[in-house]
Amino acid sequence: MAINKEAYEQLKADLGSHHIILVAVSKTKPVEEIKELYALGQKDFGENYVQELCEKQSLLPKDIAWHFIGHLQSNKVKQIASFIHLIQSVDSLKLLHEIDKQAKKNNRVIDCLLQIHIAQEETKFGLDETELEQLLNNIGGFMNVRICGLMGMASFTDNMNKVRNEFRHLKNIFDRHAALTIDNCQLTILSMGMSSDYPVAIEEGSNMVRIGSLIFGARN
Repeated sequence: MAINKEAYEQLKADLGSHHIILVAVSKTKPVEEIKELYALGQKDFGENYVQELCEKQSLLPKDIAWHFIGHLQSNKVKQIASFIHLIQSVDSLKLLHEIDKQAKKNNRVIDCLLQIHIAQEETKFGLDETELEQLLNNIGGFMNVRICGLMGMASFTDNMNKVRNEFRHLKNIFDRHAALTIDNCQLTILSMGMSSDYPVAIEEGSNMVRIGSLIFGARN
């Protein structure tokens, strides 16, 4: 199935006019479709699985900015540390330690977002507010990671009021910490919103959205 070029161009125009970064979520999609979207000017792509990401990265143009947006296991960090553009799903101090360690081995500073648990569903990963505070109090010693913002996923529901409240909650957390003055922590990115709820996310202050099915069509 080909990408929906019309939907993509419309999205790109709408988001670009508001300076919102579009991350095209290409998980499970073939390299050919990513190439097709890349040819239209898309450079930011999001993947959920380390093995799939590594395979695609080896086959595609090197100026693609790869975002890791799934749950990342500490023992898999070394596989992506040499090339990853942004890890959006940092949900523990242990994981941050490992990213810092592998970044140092690759002589890099890796940009990260802290994933905050805002959904009512237990299946979603992320830090609660207490864990966020503890992590922020301990990041000064990391030399090879840079915390650039927060990420969150709303509940999977048709109730857009619920979704809006969850996004608003995350924006409030973001605003409370945006004035932090730590060398390796400047919160500028608020990544929230996917194909089903991105308009609400933008209304609530998102400046980065992760869009898959609107561009690539439904996944198998």
